[in-house]
Amino acid sequence: QVQLVESGGGLVPPGGSLRLSCVASGDIGTVYTMGWFRQAPGKQREMVDLITRAGVPNYLDSVKGRFTISRDNAKNKVYLQMNSLKPEDTAVYYCNMYSSEIYWGQGTQVTVSS
Repeated sequence: QVQLVESGGGLVPPGGSLRLSCVASGDIGTVYTMGWFRQAPGKQREMVDLITRAGVPNYLDSVKGRFTISRDNAKNKVYLQMNSLKPEDTAVYYCNMYSSEIYWGQGTQVTVSS
């Protein structure tokens, strides 16, 4: 059974930073893309950042220059460094992985508020 476990969410003021982490475990096989989606209240889930096995990132326009995605293939981990956070970044952030199929984590809450 494949599991994705996220950590690192929390409450930060506008302009603050957070680092999200996600580790995959189980019968994973070859991992192609890993990344992060988010879902704010009343909105659809949207892709934030994805990164290929070769390390090529793909960012949502609104987070370019503020968020940085990275991954450790040997440890099946993916990270999201979020800087200059804005209230509109408030959402539940979900880790995502594509190997034999698409897997999701349980989500971690990120709240940006003064």
